[in-house]
Amino acid sequence: MTNQKAALPTRADAPREQTWDIEALYPSVQAWEAEAQALPAAIDALATYAGTLGGSPEALLLYLKVSDDLELRLARFFSYASMGASVDGRDAEAAARRDRASTVSARYGSVSAFVKPELLALDEAKLRGWLDTPEFRDHRVRLERVLRGKPHVRSAEVEALLGAVQAPFASERGIHPALANMDLRFGTAGGEAVTQGNVDRLTSAQGREVRREAWENYADAHLAVRHSQAAMYATNVRQNVFLACARHYPDAITATLAPDRIPTEVVTTLLDTYRANTPTWHRYWRVRREWLGLSELREYDVKAALVSPREVDYAQAVGWIAAGMVPLGEDYVRDMVSGLTTERWVDYAENEGKRQGAYSNGGGRVKPYIFMTWNGTVGSYSTLAHEIGHSMHSLLSTREHPYSVPRYTLFHAEVASNFNQAMVRAHLMKEARAAGDVDFEVALIEEALGNFHRYFFIMPTLAAFELEAYRRVEAGGTLSAPDLITLMADLLSQGYGDGVTMDRERSGILWAQFSTHLYANFYAYQYATGISAAHQLLEQFTAAPDTARETYLRFLKSGGSLDPIDALREAGVDMLSPEPVQATFRTLAGYVDRLEELLLKRKN
Repeated sequence: MTNQKAALPTRADAPREQTWDIEALYPSVQAWEAEAQALPAAIDALATYAGTLGGSPEALLLYLKVSDDLELRLARFFSYASMGASVDGRDAEAAARRDRASTVSARYGSVSAFVKPELLALDEAKLRGWLDTPEFRDHRVRLERVLRGKPHVRSAEVEALLGAVQAPFASERGIHPALANMDLRFGTAGGEAVTQGNVDRLTSAQGREVRREAWENYADAHLAVRHSQAAMYATNVRQNVFLACARHYPDAITATLAPDRIPTEVVTTLLDTYRANTPTWHRYWRVRREWLGLSELREYDVKAALVSPREVDYAQAVGWIAAGMVPLGEDYVRDMVSGLTTERWVDYAENEGKRQGAYSNGGGRVKPYIFMTWNGTVGSYSTLAHEIGHSMHSLLSTREHPYSVPRYTLFHAEVASNFNQAMVRAHLMKEARAAGDVDFEVALIEEALGNFHRYFFIMPTLAAFELEAYRRVEAGGTLSAPDLITLMADLLSQGYGDGVTMDRERSGILWAQFSTHLYANFYAYQYATGISAAHQLLEQFTAAPDTARETYLRFLKSGGSLDPIDALREAGVDMLSPEPVQATFRTLAGYVDRLEELLLKRKN
């Protein structure tokens, strides 16, 4: 008899307790529709403030209050629409609401476009004098960040032109996902069609032939359009180089990092330290090959399961996460567990039409919602631990600051999510080792190394690829498909060493498989810095838990009130030094050591 997976329930039939409390945003679709009717007029009313912002501090404060209130309404409006579309892609009405929300948000951007030029046209000394008064306390950070960009603002005529090119310059960022998600066909693996939604599962399958077919067919589909992919990516790079030059930045990476005061040394230090420590990865690949009993490890073996999957239900995962986060204190754990259960922050039901992936949504300061699909594995528990890290970051920072204080950046965010994973994982591994549960300990190590593979192997490799691609264009060079494939294969080879037998052409097309990460320039490195800062923070909890708790909670509560490098420095992490990356390699080496010990025990 063939085992067949039961048909998924419709969204309407998904258990209520497994869905998020979207009604906290709007009690009904009708209430959202009423807001949709009211928002355009409120947005258009902002135009009446044009030309008034520099008249007096009171006039500027009035505008800031009105615009803050409107932005918060828009955040809730857009959250409701996007959340509804995420949970059921077959719901045409939900898709229409999402598109409508995007249109309304674009209208706000257009109407409020006068604000930054008008602020920057003010006498800077006068504006800074206003910022020093108590009335501007909650607006100071945001306005100082506007002033920070003043040296790179051009004349009104040039600014109008730069604004006008934003839409056409975004075209290739829309073409790539359309090509990858709609037009490419990835063949089959084990008789199952390979899709964007199941390729990770198939390349992690226990059957090696299934893994090989899935990995090769997925790569081959991208290779078949490699010249088009290269042309799109090269266009994106040249556009960003042009914009950086137009705003008088020395290069594209500086233009991207400067608004958040992130020195370019953060990226170069990350990459230099990563390269110096790649022998730890080489050792892991060799241990993995021995564990799997293979004569050679191929790229399609790097995610193969080392032990049989263990079933994990949602309630059990919540218990694990709660126990693991005890070092952060009773208040943190209580709020977290409440959000994961009775407050219904999480939508984890599996239903027809639900999109792939996971995310945390600030929810317009109503609830920090989490989107995911529970598949009953150790991987699901890890995803939940990651996303609740984001959500607790949102909860604590919004409690601490009004809406006028900027939200934390991605650089901040990836620290909180990776920290939760690291903290809970350390707790579970200690418990498994004490209980002598070898299979569970190996499953936890495998989950950890799978997470490290994505964030601490793939992401720094993509960051190095991106930095070199920009340097070549800025030096007057070109980016052809063969050049990009060779560059990526060379970078992967540094990480694989002699532990993995490469198929260089198929490996080298990896860059074409990451639309979000490479088309949002200098984005990927932040995942590697996030996991690095998280593991140095974890070491602090081992050395001095009380002090570490105090400084880490202060980091979470600071939100976006401090630039990310400053916020982490206050928490004891210096991202300009190699230490955070080295701390993470120490953790990685410890996992490899333990896996090697368990392999020897199994042999004996």
